[in-house]
Amino acid sequence: MKKIFYLLLIFTFFIQCGNPEKPKAENSVPINNSAKNLNVSILIDLSDRIDPEKNPNPTMEYFQRDTEYIKTIEKGFLDHIKSKKVIQLNDQMQVFFNPEPLDPKMNELTKELKVSFDKNTTKENISLIEKKYSDLPLQIYQSAIKDKKYVGSDIWEFFKNKVKDYCIKDDHRNVLFILTDGYIYHKDSKFSEGQKTSYLTPELVKSLKLSSLDFKAKIQDKNLGFVKANDDLENLEVIVLGINPAKGNPFEADVIKEYWENWFKEMKIKNYQIKSADLPSNIEPIILKAISNKN
Repeated sequence: MKKIFYLLLIFTFFIQCGNPEKPKAENSVPINNSAKNLNVSILIDLSDRIDPEKNPNPTMEYFQRDTEYIKTIEKGFLDHIKSKKVIQLNDQMQVFFNPEPLDPKMNELTKELKVSFDKNTTKENISLIEKKYSDLPLQIYQSAIKDKKYVGSDIWEFFKNKVKDYCIKDDHRNVLFILTDGYIYHKDSKFSEGQKTSYLTPELVKSLKLSSLDFKAKIQDKNLGFVKANDDLENLEVIVLGINPAKGNPFEADVIKEYWENWFKEMKIKNYQIKSADLPSNIEPIILKAISNKN
């Protein structure tokens, strides 16, 4: 019996040595390639902030700055497209207003600006996009200024009812650029909950007496800010461009940014930037860096 027992031990030993377990690979978590697919959205505030008569800027009008920002966004997007193999393409870019202008022509222009790229994309497609984004945004602004029927800036309602459907796609990096002076107002979405509001205007900032160094403490103590419009937007990156505070309050821009920052945090947006109106040459590196996702 002992001989049989020893023979079994030796046999088992050789079996184990002949078939060693393969070591588990370190960090064997599947690689997420979703960042390779880009979904870029541009939300334009077509309120009277773009009116060169009401809000003139001799250096460069605000609507002209916007159009240059948009060109840079398009450049960053196409740089991303050109960095990929054609078979990997699954990317898109679009422009939105809220509310939509009544002019059918403007809505047609936005349709032209909704572009997508897949494995069937050609170099001619890319050249066509460059031309569209060079010409059409300026036509939109010129039409709005000519009509003077400024539709306001219902950014709050856009975040409540549209941002998830319009700006977030599975398996994509979802980046939303908002071109605005930072003030939010539309007559159809004006309400408050406690001390929080769905809007922000220079008159409101003034009435809340947020014009001193302790503005942040006042905002916190009084629970001021935007009413939360949505939940769980952690899959959305937001870059706000064009903050342009009313004159007379040295802390106006800081108040605007504080409102937006707190709002984004409440909606669980982790990756965001809020930038003041500046010349396109100064904003360009910020836009390109945001799109390329390079730290």
